Amino acid sequence: MIHALVYKSTGSWYLVKDKEGRAFNARIKGVFKIDGITSTNPIAVGDEVEIELENDAEDTAMITGIANRRNYITRVSPHNKHQHHIIAANLDQCLLFATLKDPKTSTGFIDRFLITAEAYHIAAVIVFNKIDLFRKKEEDKFAELKDTYETIGYKVMSTSVENKQGLEEVKALLKDKTTLLSGHSGVGKSSFINILFPDLQLKTQDVSDWSGKGLHTTTFAEMFDLPSGGRIIDTPGIRELGLVDIPKQELSHYFPEMRALINECQFNNCLHINEPGCAVKEAVREGRISEDRYVSYVVILESIT
Repeated sequence: MIHALVYKSTGSWYLVKDKEGRAFNARIKGVFKIDGITSTNPIAVGDEVEIELENDAEDTAMITGIANRRNYITRVSPHNKHQHHIIAANLDQCLLFATLKDPKTSTGFIDRFLITAEAYHIAAVIVFNKIDLFRKKEEDKFAELKDTYETIGYKVMSTSVENKQGLEEVKALLKDKTTLLSGHSGVGKSSFINILFPDLQLKTQDVSDWSGKGLHTTTFAEMFDLPSGGRIIDTPGIRELGLVDIPKQELSHYFPEMRALINECQFNNCLHINEPGCAVKEAVREGRISEDRYVSYVVILESIT
């Protein structure tokens, strides 16, 4: 029995590595039923598994067991909205690359990412890239967003991958942790990974043949060992993590600044829209909760069916 870590999944085969760093191509033995989750993939990148070598083959193995996950993050399956696809497991943090120019990342997108991270109990960091393009308008907007998100407990960083600014700080954040990297096409995520791993040369162009339906047919999440310790998981072809099945009643629990006030509302099931005695709306009026975040909350609430 060998303990190993899953680095890549290509559907039926998995790339796994043992503690010594030896790589094996592995298949699943039998059927894994994982309690409480209807997933299209029983095993995901980041999973800790037990393997047995196949016959005398030196590089192929059978996955015979899976360890309990500390956490995992899923998205709705592109083929069946009632099923989930596990993107990655056992994460220490997730890092979102965002930009204020060329292209502009909407705050709604950032908030949806943060809600997903909150729902899965994974620490989130926002990295605003392309600061070399900032003029006064973008500088002011960045200062405002940094204040908004740091006030509610998120780490916000700024970089220019192009000019190599701020990269050491982000690298330091990745050390000895397992980090999921996410972000729209064109925000510099692949360029950042290419700086971390010059030998990889990931494709950095925009994905033009992307269908908008979830996972790109030929791309899968993949984990890489960082030279300085730690691992990153790249999620190519995933435009956004998308909201998990969050009921309307629960949405405000994933806004930390609202969660802190929920017990002060007059009604237990307050949606913070037009109920009397709502502590959240009062906090918005008094400027203790960002109006933009509240608007984001309302828009997302209305999108939940």
